[in-house]
Amino acid sequence: MLGLLHYLFHTRNHTFVILHLILQGLVYTEYTGEIFGYCQELEFSSYYLFLPYLLLIVNLFFFTLSCVTDPGTITKANELLLLQVYEFDEALFPKNRRCSTCDLRKPARSKHCSVCNRCVHRFDHHCVWVNNCIGAWNARYFLIYLLTLTASAATMAVVSAVFLVRLVVVSDLYLKTYVDDLGHFQVINTVFLIQYMFLTFPRIVFMLGFVLVLSFLLGGYLCFALYLAATNQTTNEWYRGDRAWCQHCPHMALPPSAEPHVYRNIHSHGLWSNLREIFLPAAAHYERKKK
Repeated sequence: MLGLLHYLFHTRNHTFVILHLILQGLVYTEYTGEIFGYCQELEFSSYYLFLPYLLLIVNLFFFTLSCVTDPGTITKANELLLLQVYEFDEALFPKNRRCSTCDLRKPARSKHCSVCNRCVHRFDHHCVWVNNCIGAWNARYFLIYLLTLTASAATMAVVSAVFLVRLVVVSDLYLKTYVDDLGHFQVINTVFLIQYMFLTFPRIVFMLGFVLVLSFLLGGYLCFALYLAATNQTTNEWYRGDRAWCQHCPHMALPPSAEPHVYRNIHSHGLWSNLREIFLPAAAHYERKKK
Protein backbone atom coordinates (compact mmCIF):
# COMPACT_ATOMS: atom_id res chain seq x y z
CA MET A 1 0.00 0.00 0.00
CA LEU A 2 2.78 2.43 0.92
CA GLY A 3 4.54 1.60 -2.33
CA LEU A 4 1.37 2.36 -4.30
CA LEU A 5 0.84 5.68 -2.51
CA HIS A 6 4.47 6.60 -3.13
CA TYR A 7 4.08 5.78 -6.82
CA LEU A 8 0.84 7.78 -7.16
CA PHE A 9 1.86 10.92 -5.26
CA HIS A 10 5.66 11.01 -5.19
CA THR A 11 6.64 9.98 -8.71
CA ARG A 12 5.70 11.39 -12.10
CA ASN A 13 3.05 9.16 -13.67
CA HIS A 14 -0.03 9.52 -15.85
CA THR A 15 -2.50 7.79 -13.51
CA PHE A 16 -4.42 10.92 -12.52
CA VAL A 17 -4.26 12.37 -16.03
CA ILE A 18 -5.95 9.21 -17.35
CA LEU A 19 -8.46 9.23 -14.46
CA HIS A 20 -9.22 12.90 -15.17
CA LEU A 21 -9.95 12.17 -18.84
CA ILE A 22 -12.06 9.09 -18.01
CA LEU A 23 -14.23 11.00 -15.51
CA GLN A 24 -14.62 13.91 -17.91
CA GLY A 25 -15.53 11.51 -20.71
CA LEU A 26 -18.12 9.70 -18.57
CA VAL A 27 -19.78 12.94 -17.48
CA TYR A 28 -20.00 14.26 -21.03
CA THR A 29 -21.23 10.90 -22.34
CA GLU A 30 -24.02 10.95 -19.77
CA TYR A 31 -24.83 14.58 -20.57
CA THR A 32 -24.99 13.82 -24.31
CA GLY A 33 -26.90 10.56 -24.03
CA GLU A 34 -29.46 11.62 -21.44
CA ILE A 35 -29.86 15.34 -20.80
CA PHE A 36 -29.12 16.77 -24.24
CA GLY A 37 -31.91 14.82 -25.98
CA TYR A 38 -34.52 15.47 -23.29
CA CYS A 39 -33.69 19.18 -23.22
CA GLN A 40 -34.10 19.44 -26.99
CA GLU A 41 -37.58 17.92 -26.64
CA LEU A 42 -38.38 20.57 -24.02
CA GLU A 43 -37.08 23.24 -26.45
CA PHE A 44 -34.15 24.44 -24.40
CA SER A 45 -31.98 27.14 -25.98
CA SER A 46 -29.22 25.58 -28.11
CA TYR A 47 -26.77 28.13 -26.69
CA TYR A 48 -27.09 26.69 -23.18
CA LEU A 49 -27.03 23.10 -24.42
CA PHE A 50 -23.84 23.55 -26.48
CA LEU A 51 -22.02 25.75 -23.93
CA PRO A 52 -20.57 22.74 -22.02
CA TYR A 53 -19.03 21.44 -25.28
CA LEU A 54 -17.43 24.81 -26.01
CA LEU A 55 -16.02 24.88 -22.48
CA LEU A 56 -14.77 21.31 -22.93
CA ILE A 57 -12.77 22.25 -26.04
CA VAL A 58 -11.18 25.26 -24.32
CA ASN A 59 -10.57 23.23 -21.15
CA LEU A 60 -8.82 20.36 -22.95
CA PHE A 61 -6.63 22.83 -24.82
CA PHE A 62 -5.39 24.50 -21.64
CA PHE A 63 -5.25 21.16 -19.81
CA THR A 64 -2.81 19.94 -22.48
CA LEU A 65 -0.75 23.13 -22.20
CA SER A 66 -0.62 22.74 -18.40
CA CYS A 67 0.61 19.16 -18.85
CA VAL A 68 3.31 19.71 -21.48
CA THR A 69 4.58 23.27 -20.88
CA ASP A 70 7.85 23.65 -19.01
CA PRO A 71 6.82 25.27 -15.69
CA GLY A 72 10.12 27.14 -15.43
CA THR A 73 12.90 24.63 -14.95
CA ILE A 74 16.08 26.27 -13.63
CA THR A 75 19.23 25.18 -15.41
CA LYS A 76 22.85 26.29 -15.65
CA ALA A 77 21.91 28.17 -18.82
CA ASN A 78 19.21 30.37 -17.27
CA GLU A 79 20.35 30.40 -13.63
CA LEU A 80 21.90 33.89 -13.75
CA LEU A 81 18.93 35.35 -15.61
CA LEU A 82 16.36 34.00 -13.14
CA LEU A 83 18.41 35.15 -10.14
CA GLN A 84 17.71 38.74 -11.24
CA VAL A 85 13.96 38.44 -11.77
CA TYR A 86 12.71 38.63 -8.17
CA GLU A 87 14.02 40.36 -5.08
CA PHE A 88 15.15 38.19 -2.16
CA ASP A 89 13.06 38.83 0.97
CA GLU A 90 15.59 37.23 3.37
CA ALA A 91 12.73 35.38 5.06
CA LEU A 92 11.36 32.69 2.79
CA PHE A 93 14.05 33.26 0.17
CA PRO A 94 17.50 34.22 1.49
CA LYS A 95 20.31 35.13 -0.90
CA ASN A 96 23.06 32.73 -1.89
CA ARG A 97 21.17 29.57 -1.08
CA ARG A 98 21.98 26.54 -3.23
CA CYS A 99 19.93 23.52 -4.12
CA SER A 100 21.86 20.50 -2.84
CA THR A 101 20.21 18.23 -5.43
CA CYS A 102 20.56 20.38 -8.57
CA ASP A 103 23.74 22.16 -7.40
CA LEU A 104 22.31 25.49 -8.55
CA ARG A 105 21.84 28.82 -6.81
CA LYS A 106 18.18 29.19 -5.92
CA PRO A 107 16.44 32.27 -7.36
CA ALA A 108 13.87 33.99 -5.15
CA ARG A 109 10.44 32.26 -5.21
CA SER A 110 11.90 29.02 -6.61
CA LYS A 111 11.69 25.57 -5.06
CA HIS A 112 13.02 22.11 -5.75
CA CYS A 113 10.23 19.67 -6.64
CA SER A 114 11.03 16.21 -5.29
CA VAL A 115 8.49 14.61 -7.65
CA CYS A 116 9.92 16.12 -10.85
CA ASN A 117 13.46 16.28 -9.43
CA ARG A 118 14.11 19.83 -10.64
CA CYS A 119 14.11 23.39 -9.34
CA VAL A 120 11.19 25.43 -10.64
CA HIS A 121 11.04 29.21 -11.10
CA ARG A 122 8.18 30.82 -9.13
CA PHE A 123 7.10 27.39 -7.91
CA ASP A 124 3.43 27.11 -6.95
CA HIS A 125 2.77 23.40 -6.43
CA HIS A 126 3.04 20.01 -8.10
CA CYS A 127 -0.34 18.98 -9.56
CA VAL A 128 -0.93 15.25 -9.99
CA TRP A 129 -3.94 15.93 -12.26
CA VAL A 130 -1.69 17.44 -14.95
CA ASN A 131 1.41 15.42 -13.97
CA ASN A 132 3.47 18.59 -13.91
CA CYS A 133 4.65 21.38 -11.65
CA ILE A 134 2.82 24.68 -11.78
CA GLY A 135 5.34 27.47 -12.07
CA ALA A 136 6.01 30.82 -13.75
CA TRP A 137 5.66 29.59 -17.32
CA ASN A 138 2.47 27.52 -17.10
CA ALA A 139 0.54 29.17 -14.23
CA ARG A 140 -1.59 31.14 -16.74
CA TYR A 141 -2.58 27.94 -18.54
CA PHE A 142 -3.42 26.19 -15.29
CA LEU A 143 -5.57 29.11 -14.12
CA ILE A 144 -7.63 29.10 -17.34
CA TYR A 145 -7.85 25.30 -17.20
CA LEU A 146 -9.22 25.51 -13.65
CA LEU A 147 -11.63 28.30 -14.60
CA THR A 148 -13.08 26.42 -17.61
CA LEU A 149 -13.29 23.13 -15.68
CA THR A 150 -15.28 24.85 -12.92
CA ALA A 151 -17.48 26.61 -15.48
CA SER A 152 -18.22 23.39 -17.38
CA ALA A 153 -19.18 21.52 -14.19
CA ALA A 154 -21.37 24.42 -13.02
CA THR A 155 -23.02 24.75 -16.45
CA MET A 156 -23.93 21.06 -16.57
CA ALA A 157 -25.24 21.23 -13.00
CA VAL A 158 -27.48 24.20 -13.91
CA VAL A 159 -28.77 22.60 -17.14
CA SER A 160 -29.49 19.31 -15.35
CA ALA A 161 -31.28 21.03 -12.47
CA VAL A 162 -33.33 23.25 -14.80
CA PHE A 163 -34.30 20.18 -16.85
CA LEU A 164 -35.64 18.36 -13.78
CA VAL A 165 -37.50 21.45 -12.55
CA ARG A 166 -38.96 22.07 -16.02
CA LEU A 167 -40.09 18.44 -16.16
CA VAL A 168 -41.91 18.79 -12.83
CA VAL A 169 -43.60 22.00 -13.95
CA VAL A 170 -44.62 20.75 -17.41
CA SER A 171 -46.10 17.52 -16.02
CA ASP A 172 -47.82 19.33 -13.10
CA LEU A 173 -46.26 16.71 -10.87
CA TYR A 174 -46.12 19.08 -7.90
CA LEU A 175 -49.96 19.39 -7.98
CA LYS A 176 -50.66 15.67 -7.81
CA THR A 177 -51.32 13.49 -4.78
CA TYR A 178 -50.33 9.99 -3.72
CA VAL A 179 -51.64 7.37 -1.29
CA ASP A 180 -49.38 6.73 1.71
CA ASP A 181 -48.94 3.47 3.64
CA LEU A 182 -52.04 4.19 5.73
CA GLY A 183 -54.23 4.71 2.69
CA HIS A 184 -54.43 8.48 3.07
CA PHE A 185 -54.06 10.92 0.18
CA GLN A 186 -51.02 13.17 0.55
CA VAL A 187 -49.90 16.19 -1.44
CA ILE A 188 -46.56 15.56 -3.14
CA ASN A 189 -43.77 17.31 -1.22
CA THR A 190 -40.14 18.06 -2.05
CA VAL A 191 -38.79 14.83 -0.52
CA PHE A 192 -41.25 12.74 -2.54
CA LEU A 193 -40.35 14.65 -5.71
CA ILE A 194 -36.64 13.98 -5.21
CA GLN A 195 -37.29 10.28 -4.58
CA TYR A 196 -39.54 10.08 -7.64
CA MET A 197 -36.94 11.79 -9.85
CA PHE A 198 -34.20 9.52 -8.55
CA LEU A 199 -36.26 6.41 -9.36
CA THR A 200 -37.34 7.74 -12.77
CA PHE A 201 -34.03 9.34 -13.88
CA PRO A 202 -31.38 7.76 -11.59
CA ARG A 203 -28.42 8.46 -13.88
CA ILE A 204 -29.34 12.12 -14.37
CA VAL A 205 -29.89 12.71 -10.64
CA PHE A 206 -26.62 10.94 -9.80
CA MET A 207 -24.76 13.02 -12.41
CA LEU A 208 -26.38 16.19 -11.06
CA GLY A 209 -25.18 15.35 -7.56
CA PHE A 210 -21.67 14.60 -8.83
CA VAL A 211 -21.24 17.80 -10.88
CA LEU A 212 -22.86 19.86 -8.11
CA VAL A 213 -20.34 18.65 -5.52
CA LEU A 214 -17.55 19.05 -8.09
CA SER A 215 -18.67 22.61 -8.81
CA PHE A 216 -18.43 23.58 -5.15
CA LEU A 217 -15.03 21.93 -4.69
CA LEU A 218 -13.58 23.42 -7.87
CA GLY A 219 -15.21 26.78 -7.18
CA GLY A 220 -13.61 26.95 -3.74
CA TYR A 221 -10.19 26.08 -5.15
CA LEU A 222 -10.66 28.55 -8.02
CA CYS A 223 -11.42 31.35 -5.54
CA PHE A 224 -8.26 30.46 -3.62
CA ALA A 225 -6.18 30.42 -6.84
CA LEU A 226 -7.62 33.79 -7.91
CA TYR A 227 -6.84 35.23 -4.47
CA LEU A 228 -3.24 34.06 -4.77
CA ALA A 229 -2.99 35.53 -8.29
CA ALA A 230 -4.50 38.86 -7.19
CA THR A 231 -2.05 39.16 -4.29
CA ASN A 232 0.94 37.79 -6.23
CA GLN A 233 1.52 34.79 -4.00
CA THR A 234 2.13 31.15 -4.80
CA THR A 235 0.65 28.22 -2.90
CA ASN A 236 4.15 27.46 -1.62
CA GLU A 237 4.59 31.03 -0.32
CA TRP A 238 1.11 31.17 1.21
CA TYR A 239 1.70 27.89 3.05
CA ARG A 240 5.12 28.88 4.33
CA GLY A 241 4.40 32.58 4.91
CA ASP A 242 3.08 32.45 8.47
CA ARG A 243 5.79 29.99 9.48
CA ALA A 244 8.80 31.94 8.25
CA TRP A 245 11.18 32.74 11.09
CA CYS A 246 8.46 32.08 13.66
CA GLN A 247 9.57 31.83 17.29
CA HIS A 248 6.85 29.26 17.93
CA CYS A 249 8.26 26.88 15.31
CA PRO A 250 10.72 24.59 17.11
CA HIS A 251 12.83 23.95 14.00
CA MET A 252 13.20 27.72 13.45
CA ALA A 253 13.49 28.93 17.03
CA LEU A 254 15.37 32.21 17.41
CA PRO A 255 17.68 33.18 20.28
CA PRO A 256 15.81 34.94 23.14
CA SER A 257 17.53 38.25 22.33
CA ALA A 258 16.63 38.20 18.65
CA GLU A 259 13.46 39.74 17.26
CA PRO A 260 11.25 37.54 15.07
CA HIS A 261 11.45 38.26 11.34
CA VAL A 262 7.83 38.57 10.18
CA TYR A 263 7.24 37.52 6.59
CA ARG A 264 5.88 40.27 4.33
CA ASN A 265 4.83 39.83 0.73
CA ILE A 266 7.18 42.17 -1.17
CA HIS A 267 6.09 41.00 -4.63
CA SER A 268 2.55 42.39 -4.72
CA HIS A 269 2.32 45.62 -6.75
CA GLY A 270 -1.42 46.03 -7.27
CA LEU A 271 -4.10 43.86 -8.83
CA TRP A 272 -3.44 44.53 -12.53
CA SER A 273 0.32 44.33 -12.16
CA ASN A 274 -0.02 41.02 -10.30
CA LEU A 275 -2.33 39.55 -12.93
CA ARG A 276 -0.05 40.77 -15.70
CA GLU A 277 2.79 38.87 -14.08
CA ILE A 278 0.75 35.65 -14.28
CA PHE A 279 -0.14 36.06 -17.95
CA LEU A 280 3.16 37.72 -18.95
CA PRO A 281 5.74 35.87 -16.80
CA ALA A 282 8.45 38.06 -15.33
CA ALA A 283 11.33 36.02 -16.77
CA ALA A 284 10.06 36.35 -20.33
CA HIS A 285 9.46 40.08 -19.85
CA TYR A 286 12.95 40.52 -18.41
CA GLU A 287 14.48 38.59 -21.32
CA ARG A 288 12.76 40.87 -23.86
CA LYS A 289 14.04 43.90 -21.99
CA LYS A 290 17.61 42.57 -22.11
CA LYS A 291 17.35 42.19 -25.89
